[in-house]
Amino acid sequence: MRVKTTAVVAGLMLAATACGGGTSTSSEPAASAGSSSAPAAKALAGTTIEIAAKWTGDEQKAFQTVLTAFEEKTGAKVTYASTGEDTGAYLGPRIQGGSPPDVAVLPQPGLVQQYADQKALKPLSTEVQTQIDQNYTPYWKSLGSAGGQVYGVLVKAAHKSLIWYRAPAFEDAGAQPATTWDELITKTAQTLADSGTAPFALCGASGWTLTDLFENVYLSSAGPENYDKLAKHEIPWTDPSVTTALEKIGQIFGKKEFMLGGSSGALQTDFPTCSTQVYGQKKAAMVIEADFVASSAVQSGAKVGEDAKIMPFPKAGDTAPVVLGGDIAVALKDSKGAMALLEYLASAEGGSVWAKQPGYLSPNRNVSPDNYPDDLTKQLAQTIISAGESVRYDMSDLAPSAFGGTDGKGEWKALQDFLRNPKDVKGTQDTLEAAAAKAWKK
Repeated sequence: MRVKTTAVVAGLMLAATACGGGTSTSSEPAASAGSSSAPAAKALAGTTIEIAAKWTGDEQKAFQTVLTAFEEKTGAKVTYASTGEDTGAYLGPRIQGGSPPDVAVLPQPGLVQQYADQKALKPLSTEVQTQIDQNYTPYWKSLGSAGGQVYGVLVKAAHKSLIWYRAPAFEDAGAQPATTWDELITKTAQTLADSGTAPFALCGASGWTLTDLFENVYLSSAGPENYDKLAKHEIPWTDPSVTTALEKIGQIFGKKEFMLGGSSGALQTDFPTCSTQVYGQKKAAMVIEADFVASSAVQSGAKVGEDAKIMPFPKAGDTAPVVLGGDIAVALKDSKGAMALLEYLASAEGGSVWAKQPGYLSPNRNVSPDNYPDDLTKQLAQTIISAGESVRYDMSDLAPSAFGGTDGKGEWKALQDFLRNPKDVKGTQDTLEAAAAKAWKK
């Protein structure tokens, strides 16, 4: 769901506060393949490059610092165009009209495949691919690839493997943050419920929040390999690994006292209302969602890092889950300027410039957490790096939108129905498999 990845900026910026296209005309050579601070100084004097992305406001302002640093280093001039929330609606006519921007930032890996199928993307240069190989895991490289060809680089991340909690509620109940799923259910949640405070405010009316919950439990309990298979529908949703994940989630869904308002209340609560219920109304102790909860927490008067705290999503199996969303930069023109800008965005140098701005997380493993402006962001960045090869992209955003991204249909509706009737694990799996088979067939 686009809300999941676009809202992160406002959230982290507030958290930081609370926590304290043209064609190249240059004939100079590009940076060497092994350079870690690409491209070469003043190599693009006289070149104009256009980049299009969805970011506006403070998020655009933060990105502009990266573009300015690139301009100062290379001599290029970079113009920025905002696509708005519907990236496809903006890029489609420009591509069809033969006047695309040099570089575009896509909010979904699925768009990489879509535009590659349309022959709209340009393969990345050797220099860009060298930066990717130096700074990213093979998994991130694969998300920017289609048909065995590398087209894009993940330049920005959103962290989805978190549980936010209200510290005073924990202190009053004598509850502790959990490190495992069993601890979360039998100790943390039960202690809170026994004290008279609803452990969870669930945002069941926003179906995508339920997919986020499933993805974390599934990645942890089934492991990265099965996660990849299920994301591609290479194993069915009737697989025993899905059964295990749903049964674990049912330990929350099946206990009325664990959810504010029970299942009916949860199904009538959207995001960010669930966060407001925790931090504004103080009716519940925890909300299961991504880093952008910080925005609504601060708006509710909470101080991030003090009364609004986070715990990593507890392990439900052998894997500590780290699920990310993110944005992928691609070249729509095979110009020297386009490749040089992508090379810079893929480098540790470019990522480090961006990391100093609030509202940003880098998937680049060579961007040190020390670059980030506040403790919360440093902590989130470190979990991304520490997870290494186990990090995975949001599964529902990898799926056809008819299954993973449509209100009232597919995975969203099936998980909402499961919240309504958590005893029907088999029926839920059958419904999920039928919807998935239909979506992938199309």
